[in-house]
Amino acid sequence: MTHDHEPAHRRVDLDQAEALRLLGSVSLGRIVFTRQALPAVRPVNHILDDGDIVIVAPEGAALTSYAQQSGGTGVVVAYEADVIDPDTHLGWSVVVTGYAHLVSDPAELVRIRGLLPPGVPAEGRRQAVRIHPELVTGVLLTRTGGAAKATG
Repeated sequence: MTHDHEPAHRRVDLDQAEALRLLGSVSLGRIVFTRQALPAVRPVNHILDDGDIVIVAPEGAALTSYAQQSGGTGVVVAYEADVIDPDTHLGWSVVVTGYAHLVSDPAELVRIRGLLPPGVPAEGRRQAVRIHPELVTGVLLTRTGGAAKATG
């Protein structure tokens, strides 16, 4: 049996530079890490800083405790952010896999807090986790035959 019509949507793989550009256009994503030998997912705010993803979280949060255990090697995490229209299902999604380290330098913490967008809590006993991307993948969900342009 043959079909005379094309699917209404298509997936376009994004290169690393475009995927990171889109990731930097939003401030909310999801961090995936291991907690008690099981995957844990948390919504968090982020910024991009010199190609790394930086998350600011309350001291003692599961994520900061996990990153603190890593010593010098860091811990493997995944980070995902997207903008997908709930009605059309068009948009983009980016996933970064890399090593997370707790930021311990006080001057670096002050600098990071200064980079946070308005509305992201930076005061109080907060810690920063820096994720260095090792693998960056992204996909654009677009209409078939339409221009493949991501917004963000």
